[in-house]
Amino acid sequence: MKIAVISETSTADKNCHIISALNEKGHEIINLGMKEKGSAPELDYIQAGILAGLVLNLKRADYVVGGCSTGQGFLNVVLQFPNVICGQIRSPLDAWLFSQINGGNCVSLTLNQDYGWGGDVNLGFLFDRLFAVEWGAGYPAHRKEFQKKGRETVENLSKAIHPPLIQILRSMPNDLLVPILNFPGVKQMLDIPSIPDNEVKKFREDLLS
Repeated sequence: MKIAVISETSTADKNCHIISALNEKGHEIINLGMKEKGSAPELDYIQAGILAGLVLNLKRADYVVGGCSTGQGFLNVVLQFPNVICGQIRSPLDAWLFSQINGGNCVSLTLNQDYGWGGDVNLGFLFDRLFAVEWGAGYPAHRKEFQKKGRETVENLSKAIHPPLIQILRSMPNDLLVPILNFPGVKQMLDIPSIPDNEVKKFREDLLS
């Protein structure tokens, strides 16, 4: 699985903890956001959430691990995009239930609030549970079929109520979007020439020309 890690400025010092915990799980990890606190340029939680939405909709990663101080801000931003099912995860049990019931493709971590002694260890346990079960299989056993149908309904609802990605991009102010697209490593990962959607490709080419 290809997992993009997108850290924002208030929690950039936890990026090394996330990468260390994920590196033990056997996935391809792309460290796309901030890697050190105080480094420049910065990504705030809004920009990190937008970047996560782009990465998932352009299928540049299978999964995004993000978050912010409370986990709430990143969660709210990334859910403004279609094709994103994100959960706020604090514990291994949260992770296990989210994978089984919701079968999401993005998690928002709480990386300052309640992140104390052993927080890095908790991340390891959390990722163990997040990727240990069949996504969207349903839980508990007698509700599996209901949960599977619920997961499908949420996915279809997301597609129905969100505008197309190109419409979302065109509605964004350039001074918000351009710094995200120019953030180190983003151009290379998004790989504009290979984007299959010609409207999105041309929009990005024009914006970054």
